[in-house]
Amino acid sequence: QVQLVESGGGLVQPGGSLRLSCAASGGTFSMYVMGWFRQAPGKEREFVAGINWSGASTWYADSVKGRFTISRDNAKNTVYLQMNSLKREDTAVYTCAASQYRDYAGPSDFGSWGQGTQVTVSS
Repeated sequence: QVQLVESGGGLVQPGGSLRLSCAASGGTFSMYVMGWFRQAPGKEREFVAGINWSGASTWYADSVKGRFTISRDNAKNTVYLQMNSLKREDTAVYTCAASQYRDYAGPSDFGSWGQGTQVTVSS
């Protein structure tokens, strides 16, 4: 089973940018759909973005579309989440996840999870 470790979280002002990274090991990274999820205090975990095995296909939650970009580097076994124009409501623990599928995965199709990294948007 793949192991996932996130990094890049922190404190950022509204309107700012942050890039999260997720390093994978122990599996065939290039075969998996990868995704990012987030969970704010007192709320359910929600899907943020997904990317297929090659990086050619991406999909996003409406709340982040146009502001966030997911990408991957299969040579480095790493998936990224570039977050721009951050809002206070983006504050959450962000977690990356891997799916057994190659081309598309719905929110319930992810079986391997990282520990998460905190993102706080505040002035």
